[in-house]
Amino acid sequence: MSSKLCDNVKIDKQLSKEDILRELEAMANISNWEIDLVTNESIWSEQSYKIYALDKETTKPSVKLFYSHLIEEDVLRAHTTFANLLTSKKAASLECSIIDAKGNKKYLVLNAKVIFDKDGNPLKMIGTTQDITEISILKKNMNEFSRIMHNSLNEIYIVDYNTQKYLYVNNGACQALGYTQEELLKMKVYDINPYLTLEEVNTLKKKYNENNGTLLVRAVHQKKDKTIYHAQSYIHSITYKDKKAYVIFDTDISDLIKLEEQIKHQATHDSLTSLPNRALFNDRLSQIIKSSKRNNEKFALLFIDLDQFKKINDTLGHYIGDEVLKITSSRLEKSIRADDTLARLGGDEFTIILKNIIDISDISKICIKIIEEIKKPMIVDGHTLYISTSIGISKYPQDADNEKDLIKYADIAMYKTKDEGRDGFKYFSTNFSASTYEKILLDNSIRVAIKEEQFIVYYQPQYNITTNEITGMEALVRWRHPLEGLISPAKFIPIAEDNGLIIEIDKIVMKKAMQQFAFWHKEGLNPGILALNLAIKQLNKDEFVPMLIQTMKDLNFNPEWLEFEVAESQVMSNAGNCIKKLKELSELGIEIAIDDFGTGYSSLAYLKKLPLDKLKIDKSFIRDISSNEDDTAITKAIIALAQSLNLKTIAEGVEDELQKKFLINNGCNNVQGYLFAKPLPADKITKLLREIKG
Repeated sequence: MSSKLCDNVKIDKQLSKEDILRELEAMANISNWEIDLVTNESIWSEQSYKIYALDKETTKPSVKLFYSHLIEEDVLRAHTTFANLLTSKKAASLECSIIDAKGNKKYLVLNAKVIFDKDGNPLKMIGTTQDITEISILKKNMNEFSRIMHNSLNEIYIVDYNTQKYLYVNNGACQALGYTQEELLKMKVYDINPYLTLEEVNTLKKKYNENNGTLLVRAVHQKKDKTIYHAQSYIHSITYKDKKAYVIFDTDISDLIKLEEQIKHQATHDSLTSLPNRALFNDRLSQIIKSSKRNNEKFALLFIDLDQFKKINDTLGHYIGDEVLKITSSRLEKSIRADDTLARLGGDEFTIILKNIIDISDISKICIKIIEEIKKPMIVDGHTLYISTSIGISKYPQDADNEKDLIKYADIAMYKTKDEGRDGFKYFSTNFSASTYEKILLDNSIRVAIKEEQFIVYYQPQYNITTNEITGMEALVRWRHPLEGLISPAKFIPIAEDNGLIIEIDKIVMKKAMQQFAFWHKEGLNPGILALNLAIKQLNKDEFVPMLIQTMKDLNFNPEWLEFEVAESQVMSNAGNCIKKLKELSELGIEIAIDDFGTGYSSLAYLKKLPLDKLKIDKSFIRDISSNEDDTAITKAIIALAQSLNLKTIAEGVEDELQKKFLINNGCNNVQGYLFAKPLPADKITKLLREIKG
């Protein structure tokens, strides 16, 4: 084995849910690893450094380092096992012992497989390193075995050798599968593995016996809610209560399975963005033409190009350009429907196939959504970038009924958009959509609304669900247009953020909300804490803190009444600078909360340095918390993290009793959402507070 030994491949830095779950899985004694057999590049996970008791900052992983920790009698066996993999297409496992950097002896199981290219050349070696020290010790000391099994975070089962019935299951197994211990003890291994047959069990038994009562296999587990996940099972023979049995030590390896699948589809996907590449796009376009002709359906082809993208590469470098492309692809994915196809053709060119179009206005709506998404600020490596895009559209079958012409016409329309000023969209052989002018008019109307202070404040109460008391109010902006009435924030806030007007709107909201809170306190009412959203752009203004202090003084508003909510993604984009600014606010007695927590990728190191009082759990996790395992795990992790950092938590978007019950049971007592109250104007909040006061 001539490559570097490594653990854990980072599949996608932007997948915040997966990143948070991976932080939780790091508590288990297993790590994934990958070796690039072409470049010899490798990666170690943090868990690997823990297994070897090495310092991540000062130690560079290598094969030599791996062998240096092996006990002498296992060196030759390890070398032979990995060398054989380079000519074998089967997975292999190795049980070995190491002495870690602190002098502790550990027992490991290495499971590995080589990925070959289409010509049979080895490309990558992937696998897992599993610390089975606990199991090895347990074999020698049954009392210690019982204690560790019960408290282990991993799934541990003891199974009757003959009947395949569970004789023991630990808490980790119950949590992973969603069954109680009593339920599992009435079940057999077939009940949690929907694909396991009696014939397969007998085959595994044969291998198990041939290997002296030890086996390492992969399995598919089905939870009580019928969802499935992949597990790696280390099986070893034991005698349990005078019965011949085996202990199974299971670890979720779903991420490793995803990695293998990712390698398989690299041939048809763009390596930078993971979107379908030109080859796959052409195939899908051909297929949709056939299906649309057969079903008499219409579709549209969008050709998308970023405006003046070349300047970014030329001035800031290709690394920044690549990050912009990744952000762009993510925003495009969010802007389209599940059945549509998004592909990257190369450079800054993207295409989208919009299936089954009934009304041409649907195309315009999607294009406007794309344009607005792309125009939102992109913060890359300390740079705040503003990008626009030009879109060309061709329609099937009106414009063409073949791949070549549809692509050509969409491309022509895109260039016409650029010729007429960029930052828009154009249909092939048609005039600009009237909706483009509507956006321009809306921009101008926002400027008038700021000047005339047409923006008003609604308040959504926040409750302590154990006492049913109001603990605060979140201030939410509404636009009361003199002719059109209330305009949804979803319509004007994105435009205000794009053109920088959001700072002026925030100033209006802050002043009006503070004035209202001061009035309530003067009247002897108790609205709790005023929660205001604070844009980082505004925080970074040198005049912001002095202006805030003067406003509070003018309105007789106490700093202890105020809490600023800052979006997690904005804070983490420039955490170093935010720490200083937020400390200034904290020193005034103002509370600081991280809003939408869990949707960005927070550094724990920065979280500890920030002067935080509260984490606000994003409503996207609360929405499906009773049915989505990922959301459940993430929410529990956020609450646990807050408790470990002595921070309060509040969950937004609470809309039903199941969500409320879950939060109570897991130690989050502060909530806001439609289950308790919708955002209300000031007069209705006043009435509510007077009723509470009695």
